[in-house]
Amino acid sequence: MRTQVIVVGAGPTGLMLAHELTLAGISVVVLEKQRERGTQSRAGGLQPRTAEVLDLRGLLDPLLDGAQPHDPVGGHFAMLPVELDCRPWNTRHPHPVRLPQARLEAHLERLLTSRGVPVLRGHAVSDVEQDEHGVRAGNIHGSYLVACDGAHSTVRSLLGVDFPGRAGRMSAVAADLTLASVSEAVPTTRGHFSRYPRTAGGFFSILHPLDDGLYRMLFGKLSGDGPGREAPVTAGEVGEALRAVYGPKTELAELRAASRFSDAARQVGRYRENRVLFAGDAAHIHMPIGGQGVNLGVQDAVNLGWKLAATVHGWAPAGLLDSYHDERHPVAARVLRHTRAQEVLMNPALDEDAGAVRDLMTELLRLPGTNAHVSGMMSGLDLRYPGLGPRLIDYRLTTEDGPVRASDLMHTGQGLLLSLDGKERRPGSHCDRVRHVTAETDEDTQGADALLVRPDGYVAWSSTDAEPLERALARWFG
Repeated sequence: MRTQVIVVGAGPTGLMLAHELTLAGISVVVLEKQRERGTQSRAGGLQPRTAEVLDLRGLLDPLLDGAQPHDPVGGHFAMLPVELDCRPWNTRHPHPVRLPQARLEAHLERLLTSRGVPVLRGHAVSDVEQDEHGVRAGNIHGSYLVACDGAHSTVRSLLGVDFPGRAGRMSAVAADLTLASVSEAVPTTRGHFSRYPRTAGGFFSILHPLDDGLYRMLFGKLSGDGPGREAPVTAGEVGEALRAVYGPKTELAELRAASRFSDAARQVGRYRENRVLFAGDAAHIHMPIGGQGVNLGVQDAVNLGWKLAATVHGWAPAGLLDSYHDERHPVAARVLRHTRAQEVLMNPALDEDAGAVRDLMTELLRLPGTNAHVSGMMSGLDLRYPGLGPRLIDYRLTTEDGPVRASDLMHTGQGLLLSLDGKERRPGSHCDRVRHVTAETDEDTQGADALLVRPDGYVAWSSTDAEPLERALARWFG
């Protein structure tokens, strides 16, 4: 079988990448070793920037159909008792969006299948070879391959790519379950995440309600001891932790799904090895805190997708594909740093003085400036790549076709040249790569009369820049 791009892994990163490539007219085959899609949602929600990214492609509203989109409270840093406030970042999603990862995966897979994209399940990759002409995974041949196959990436191992960093120091469990009976210690309503952590009986636990009587429980022994990741999680193990932390009245009814995780922190040195690229957990892993993993992965995919498509189509300017590593590697490195810092704050057993640091950090988070800085970091709203402007604000616009949001203009996956002063600014030879729209808005655009926006939603040029528009078009669109 021949295709233009092979995507290995049908998690949120791989499926989102396949969506982006398909939108750009690239043929894709997705290979997934699991025969059935898992029912467990490793992440229960999306950070605000990832919600914005899904809005850019018109994907968020269908996912939220009939669901409550936002929790009534802000995010958290290290589960400290201060809500993170994203309102200073001018977003339509000032709170984390309640969306199970499993729902996102199911929606993306249905969408790809409806477009005729093969998602080949039960297809484990056992060999990968590449040369200057292409890459082969088993009997699938393509121009490029992207490894989105998780923390224990087979592709990474087959190619002998190092995964430097720190090994895990603890073993913990993430479980989706229902309860037969509960004690007063079990939370029954949603609230800020700082309400949920408890320690007792040698265990730490975070138990919080989801929907329809389902609970998510993260737990482990305070000592950090536990079985290896391949050992199955048993109902007896979960029941023991429930009783130890929440009392003998708390009994397990059904263990729906469970998996093990650790606090390992690793990142590949380069996101590209010739014709093979790495994204999501195949490129970086960290302690699962605040849904950072799925958010990093989806944004890896949206950063890479249009650049890889441009390369396959043959119009990519020099260095465009390599800019994927240059832009995304520092972003993940920053997440690894702050998740490690959060782990120390969450587990005073690691250091007897951690409690004092928690108290100080809680005071600092109550300061508006500090809170805005940390909320921007945790949400991804503060991200600004070198040499680029900020993310596109989802302005309310009026076009000749009526009122729209700025994100509505980017559903095609093209770049966007947005004229806000009524002037015609034609993107010339880039017309098939850049959509030109003339619009009006009564919102603050910081003096800009026109914006050139990359397909991933970041401003590549503004009319306030000294650089001519033509030069910016050539740099990003060939």
